[in-house]
Amino acid sequence: MKVEVKSKKGLRTILSVIVDKKSIQIKMDEKLGELQKEVALKGFRPGKVPPSVIKSQFGKSIYGEVVDKILRETSSKAIDEKKLKVAGQPKIDLKQFGEGKDLNYELQIDCLPSVTLKSFDKFKATNFKVKIEDKIIEEKLKEIANQNKQFEDKNENEKAINGDQVVFDYSATVDGNKFEGSEGKGVQLELGKDLFLKGFDQQLAGVKRGEQKILDAVLPANHPKKELANKKTIFECKILNVKKPKNSKIDDEFAKLMGAKNIKDLKSLIEKQILGQYSQALNSITKKEILDQIEKNHQVDLPQNLIDQEVLIMTQNLKPEEKEKHKANNENLAKSRIKLGLLLNEYGEKNNLKVSDDEVKVEIQKQIKGMPGQEKMVLDYYQKNPSASQSLKGSLYEEKIIELIKSKINLSTKEINSKEAEKIISEFNRPNVGVSNKSKTASPAKTKSKIKKISKK
Repeated sequence: MKVEVKSKKGLRTILSVIVDKKSIQIKMDEKLGELQKEVALKGFRPGKVPPSVIKSQFGKSIYGEVVDKILRETSSKAIDEKKLKVAGQPKIDLKQFGEGKDLNYELQIDCLPSVTLKSFDKFKATNFKVKIEDKIIEEKLKEIANQNKQFEDKNENEKAINGDQVVFDYSATVDGNKFEGSEGKGVQLELGKDLFLKGFDQQLAGVKRGEQKILDAVLPANHPKKELANKKTIFECKILNVKKPKNSKIDDEFAKLMGAKNIKDLKSLIEKQILGQYSQALNSITKKEILDQIEKNHQVDLPQNLIDQEVLIMTQNLKPEEKEKHKANNENLAKSRIKLGLLLNEYGEKNNLKVSDDEVKVEIQKQIKGMPGQEKMVLDYYQKNPSASQSLKGSLYEEKIIELIKSKINLSTKEINSKEAEKIISEFNRPNVGVSNKSKTASPAKTKSKIKKISKK
């Protein structure tokens, strides 16, 4: 194999590669030898078909397969020989090929730029420390208590009112006909929440235990069965029970029901949970502050093919008109992402930072512990999606790099309360045109807790 640099312009290099016909013939003979053991042709015993006969019948496809393999092997060797760092998939342009001829092709390669890092010593950023007020903890405690209401039976003749829980069986029909999902047993509805079908709870107001009730409702427009969408439905309901909410005492017993040792422990867990949410949001802002300075203080040439690939990934769910409208903005964002990726990776490599498989497993376990009742779902997701584990590994690698950078820069700490934190997060999340260039983060105050019990992480 002979490799020469035909041209080099910016980040694009074109290599000329020649593979002599003798090397190709050796590969052809090897392939024919393999096929001789496998091919079965009429008139020949298994494994005894002459290579010349195999070649006469399958020659073109064998040559194509051999050349394809040679192209893969030699292009990789050519890149290694010239010590090129490839960005994206190289392009192959065949110049000469055919049986009995040398294989001559050109390899067009977009290379990764060389990156020179500047010192981060003069960079500045703010690390936020949030004080969670007692009022916020008490509000969250009441919210958890409200989400975990306990109910007790009403007297037999007492009617259901808003806030009560009605337990019932139902049988439903559309145009007098049954349908899939038209029967329900032991359904529990808290009146006033309107969680079943629109207006359904209101019609249950005033029912008593043991009563039969006929009511109607309209099935939703997004019903899985299109023929049932927006259809008026008659429900025949048998009221099994009517319950009223207990006066929940937020005490040690309640705390134990929520998985805590006592009320003090529960409040401590709530504080940690809220603090963790704020810290995650505010850390994203600190990270953005650092990344902006890194990007501003470095100049890096970028290969166009990487920019095009990044834009394609970013805009894959956008309509054509949206892509065109924000084309320039999205290309700038793609450049920013690639540039920062190259700079951070260079910093990580220079400092020999790595993420082990064990560290990825530990992080997955943290996620599992943070989602009680959904442990199997989380584990299955990572087991069935290797790319998800790889993506998680990339995130952990980036976190390590950012933490190391934080230790090198002038990082000041600012103590704030929850109201100030909300304002900072809100300003950070202001919308931008096109695809947002900010990693938007959820505000803890606007994130409703869906966890039935507080879990220690």
